[in-house]
Amino acid sequence: MSIETVGVIGAGQMGNGIAHVLALAGYEVRLNDISQDSLDAAVTRITKNMERQVSRELISAQDMSDAMGRISTTLKLPDLGPTDLVIEAATENEALKKQIFDTLLPHLGADTILTSNTSSISITRLASGTDRPERFMGFHFMNPVPLMKLVELIRGIATDEPTYQACLAVVEKLGKTAASAEDYPAFIVNRILIPMINEACYALYEGVGSVASIDASMKLGANHPMGPLELGDFIGLDTCLAIMNVLHDGLADTKYRPCPLLVKYVEAGWVGRKAGRGFYDYRGEVPVPTR
Repeated sequence: MSIETVGVIGAGQMGNGIAHVLALAGYEVRLNDISQDSLDAAVTRITKNMERQVSRELISAQDMSDAMGRISTTLKLPDLGPTDLVIEAATENEALKKQIFDTLLPHLGADTILTSNTSSISITRLASGTDRPERFMGFHFMNPVPLMKLVELIRGIATDEPTYQACLAVVEKLGKTAASAEDYPAFIVNRILIPMINEACYALYEGVGSVASIDASMKLGANHPMGPLELGDFIGLDTCLAIMNVLHDGLADTKYRPCPLLVKYVEAGWVGRKAGRGFYDYRGEVPVPTR
């Protein structure tokens, strides 16, 4: 399977990052979103991030110009139909993802590979609702996409070997490293990472330490580059909660019960950096702990 054109669904933080690295690697990219403002913001973000790479001499100005020329945007999901590979990077909501696939399927070419950037939802279940479960798999990038070297490749029960090898070839062309994960809730990275963030929430909830002391302890005591609560804000507390719910529902183990404080923050709309508040308040010049 030769992949030359890639459709990316969702122009948010993950989608624009995926479009960025694909275009730099030489793929023609069609970026889709339901909002023109989101598409415009994505192009602006990609431009700024590539300019930063040019200033650091990681890429040349010509590399940037060529890559930006390979990115087109569209509000029409069917426009992604003729691409060789589609990467869905919409919100982590299973019903929404299924609705997107239902809309897209009638317009796909017979050989188009369909993938999801989901961080936790069953690939087998998503694939079963399509007409191509053998050409469907998980293609999970890490955030921020241009900087992080890992991509999780997750095969559903029906995913065939040519599909896996085609996606592996894309990862290698991007200069990233693939980790093959089995199709179990949250796969590898988030199976380990998100419960750690949830446990940090419990430590805060139970008064074991403050936001600042918990984050400082893990940064200075475990050599983590970011504290777990700071990292939760960066990921998005709504996303963390969604993944914990998938783990709790999928594995039926009480150790994956979402912390009530995490639930409260999400209910308040304090979901992290993107909202201006989470475990830290980002509305001033310097982030300030909220507890």
